[in-house]
Amino acid sequence: MHILVLGRGKTGSLVAEVAHQRGHEVRVVGSSQNEAGRALSKQSLKGVDIVIDFTTPQAVRDHISSCISSGINLVVGTTGWYDSLPQIRESVLQAGIGFLYAANFSIGVNLLFEIVREGAEALRHHYSGQIFERHHADKKDAPSGTALQLQKLVREVSGKELEVISFREGEVVGMHELVLNSPHDTLYLCHDSKSRRGFAEGAVRAAEWLADKKGLFNFQDIWKELL
Repeated sequence: MHILVLGRGKTGSLVAEVAHQRGHEVRVVGSSQNEAGRALSKQSLKGVDIVIDFTTPQAVRDHISSCISSGINLVVGTTGWYDSLPQIRESVLQAGIGFLYAANFSIGVNLLFEIVREGAEALRHHYSGQIFERHHADKKDAPSGTALQLQKLVREVSGKELEVISFREGEVVGMHELVLNSPHDTLYLCHDSKSRRGFAEGAVRAAEWLADKKGLFNFQDIWKELL
């Protein structure tokens, strides 16, 4: 495939590297090359099979709109735009493109989501809980999209709204933890990323999966098909 990666940050650059290693033709575009969306015009997107976005919450909505208008399939790893999901879902279905998004493309994190669905039942049995997340000092959003997804899963299972406590420090790749506490014991459900490569590999494999599909998908719903 010919993949256009939006974002020259740490994760976007690694996505491009992984895609190239997996035999794809890759072009990477940073914000300075995409002023006023010029890298996402119909002319600029000729020959592109799929776009992978790891940019910023401020830019991603315009990127999504441009790809929808040009009929290009899109994988989005950027968070902070989910309040627009209902409108975007409708536009994606009308345009007949493939759109796949995730708060986190790590297989391990998505396994954590499965475990948390079970663990959150403890909140129905006299446990209290908190969610902790740590990321590098340059991460723009807090709480992280992954922490908000954990919060949402807990709420759906237990009806409880847990506090999310965020830390931004050093070069921490990403740590997410659900702590469940009772007078008798404490449960720690934790995922601690050693590198960004797990995110990058998941995003590229998601793009490969999406290549011949139409519709709107969440990585949580399809990640097991990649195993």
